[in-house]
Amino acid sequence: MTARQPGTARLHIAAALALAASLLVAQLARADAAPASASTARLAALAEDVTAADGHRYDVRDHTGRTMDAAQIEQAQDGRYLAVYHTLLADGRFHAAVATSTDLRHWQRRHDFGPGTHQASLAHDGRGGYVLAVEKDPRNHIAVRSYEDVAALLTGRARHSFDAPLTLSRCAEGTPSITAVRGATVHLAGHYRAGCDTDRQLTATLTGFRHWHAEPDRRLDRAVRSRGNSGNIGDRAPVELGGRRVVLVEGQGRRGDFGSWATYAYDPPSGRADRLDIRTHGGSRAFANPSATLLTGPRGAPALLMSVFVPREGAAPGESGQLLYWRGLGT
Repeated sequence: MTARQPGTARLHIAAALALAASLLVAQLARADAAPASASTARLAALAEDVTAADGHRYDVRDHTGRTMDAAQIEQAQDGRYLAVYHTLLADGRFHAAVATSTDLRHWQRRHDFGPGTHQASLAHDGRGGYVLAVEKDPRNHIAVRSYEDVAALLTGRARHSFDAPLTLSRCAEGTPSITAVRGATVHLAGHYRAGCDTDRQLTATLTGFRHWHAEPDRRLDRAVRSRGNSGNIGDRAPVELGGRRVVLVEGQGRRGDFGSWATYAYDPPSGRADRLDIRTHGGSRAFANPSATLLTGPRGAPALLMSVFVPREGAAPGESGQLLYWRGLGT
């Protein structure tokens, strides 16, 4: 009996350590169940239930039938809605385009930005004009254009243009999001193909449409990877709720599995990403290319508009493609 006592003691210690570890995990799980911030909680309340939205449309297309993939929405000063998006056409290349709408459901394409343009992002410049960023091929890179006013945007008459060099990856840098425009300086986020293998996040600054600086955003990468995403980390877009910026970002659970894309609400101050439990009418389970816009809804009230792409690998019947839905801020 005495010869077995050390082994018995080790078993008791192991059991105690296991119990302590399980209690710690349970505590962490309970703590993690709380939203990262009041703003991420507000976003979840507005964005998670598509069936409770004031309006929605699945498989969004423009008036010619082109799919409006990865659509991002802004609102012009005259109240019209502007969408930038891309479509894979018969020439085998993506074409970015801009369309207008008065009801968020029906869209008229106004200009095609040409073959090899995709993943478009649009922002007001604060002076009546607009800045557009796209991923452009060949040699996938970020291209930025400025437009004097909405008429110039809708006819493709750029005032300034800049094609960024590849500085973080020799293979690809793209999926841009314009995060701010301050005078002659454009702040962006995007992705780069780390090691020519996996998409990771970057931030960049373009000054005077001449000087470009990009660097990795490893903090955002860590937040999304901590949620169990071993694949690509791609599109992201900021939105401000309650005076605090939240970043919507997509993460791929498994490399090469388009049905494993999920959307997260990232809280920059805490460095935490909360998964959004988006619930559609049919029960789709994969959501990519997220963006959100605060605007005046078709009924004339302030609203949050969500735009997500539903890959067919994770889509319920009739729900694949681009999904737009919006909900009043008072609900």
